[in-house]
Amino acid sequence: MTALRPIALLLGLSLTPCALYAAVPVYGYQIVHSYPHDTHAFTEGLFYLNGDLYESTGLNGQSELRRERLTTGQVLQRIALPERYFGEGIVNWGSRLIQLTWRAGTGFVYDLASLQLQRQFTYDGEGWGLTQNGRWIIMSDGTPELRFLDPQTLAEAGRLQVTYQGRPLRNLNELEWVRGEIYANIWQTDWIARIDPDSGAVVGLIDLSGLLPPGERVAGQTDVLNGIAYDAQGNRLFVTGKDWPRLFQIRLQRKAGAAPLAPFAPVAP
Repeated sequence: MTALRPIALLLGLSLTPCALYAAVPVYGYQIVHSYPHDTHAFTEGLFYLNGDLYESTGLNGQSELRRERLTTGQVLQRIALPERYFGEGIVNWGSRLIQLTWRAGTGFVYDLASLQLQRQFTYDGEGWGLTQNGRWIIMSDGTPELRFLDPQTLAEAGRLQVTYQGRPLRNLNELEWVRGEIYANIWQTDWIARIDPDSGAVVGLIDLSGLLPPGERVAGQTDVLNGIAYDAQGNRLFVTGKDWPRLFQIRLQRKAGAAPLAPFAPVAP
């Protein structure tokens, strides 16, 4: 994407009907490997960097920021958030790590190496997911709009509306930048949307239903799919869920047939 496209969309650039209503391919998955995951980690943010996973967990009084060993799930570093904060999305930028909170309107900036808090920042609305594309930090807030933030100031520079079959798509949660697309968990579903960062259109759907076997789910504890991490150098895609016992490395496989008309709840036009 170019730096100004998300901002330009706000200024009235229209999208062609064919871009909005083109057939959306659906992908299933093949499990390549699975790794241990803490069943008390309510995953809200996740990314991979230099062989390790960084994870932000939610729930008031249980929220943490962690660096973990991918292969074993061992927590190498951890910081607990004050009880009033519900941890949300995280992203790295240079020597810093940025973390959102849900409804407090407060974010945190840490030193990436030590996880020591450097400063706080504020934003309007809710904080959900974070990722970055090397130029912008990209933020979700539960609405159909993704925010583009200046990486240095964390001030909002523009927004991009995400659409599925021409209709705004809400509940975009944890984000990951994967080979020129934005991947977004759709909250309370087993679907991941693949989003064109220029147009905002959903250009692919990933169906992860059945990924965690029913026998590994614990009633009242195991929660929804949420958490995407990508190893760009190794081209490895990882996914997990809130309080899941496993994190999966998966390979996408194109499925036959057309995309479902409404596998999740878009916003009514």
